Amino acid sequence: MESPAPRKNQNRPLKWLDLASTEPYYLLHLLSFFSYFAARPSSDRLLQLEIQAILLFLALTVVKLVKEETWEGFIADTLFYAKGFLFVMALVIDYRLALCYVVGFLVIHVLTRQPASDGLGNFSHMTPLQLETLLTEGNTSRFWLVEFRASYSSKCIRTSSFIPELSITYSNKNLSFGIVDLGRFSNVAEYFGISLPSQLPTYILFDNAVEVGRFPVISFDARSSSPTITKSILCRYFELDRRLIEYVSGK
Repeated sequence: MESPAPRKNQNRPLKWLDLASTEPYYLLHLLSFFSYFAARPSSDRLLQLEIQAILLFLALTVVKLVKEETWEGFIADTLFYAKGFLFVMALVIDYRLALCYVVGFLVIHVLTRQPASDGLGNFSHMTPLQLETLLTEGNTSRFWLVEFRASYSSKCIRTSSFIPELSITYSNKNLSFGIVDLGRFSNVAEYFGISLPSQLPTYILFDNAVEVGRFPVISFDARSSSPTITKSILCRYFELDRRLIEYVSGK
């Protein structure tokens, strides 16, 4: 079986504008927000409330922009805040309008999902069978760092840019990066020791087809909380800097 081709650099102009006009998740949100201008009555008091709400929204957005590591997480939180402010403003106008927005946002939530990052990088989208073939054939990289994710998991969407961005810096002949969507192949989650959906995303490092590292670590403590996942944490946990230095120095 052929190795899955790595993702190519997609240098599209105005990427986010393109997504907003083509992805149902973003398009439906934008239409719902713009519908407010058609529904709002003309009122000086309402205008003052809107200005206050916009200023507060912008303040929250700036805070999230500074704190959030990924654009996917930033957009998810920004849309959440925007929906909250829209509901409040609609409630001021008419509770029936507010209920309409609640129903509309529930429909959007049921019918659409925020798309995962489609970023740059030298990584491969694989089926479990392709991954197993790559690991057992032994004619590819010695190390494979694989992210197991699902498109229905909001946490996976927030971290979906990590593997593409890490692969840009650390991908080499000894270390390759891959992604397996367990949302499409949920029947193999148990084979890799992953409990759905609580253990998503899971990152596993394979050394010649043998698992040598996993993050988050499997915990049997029911009280344990889901650990924070960041690129820096993944770098430290899987020692990506050390592995890159060893590769460059020829060790």
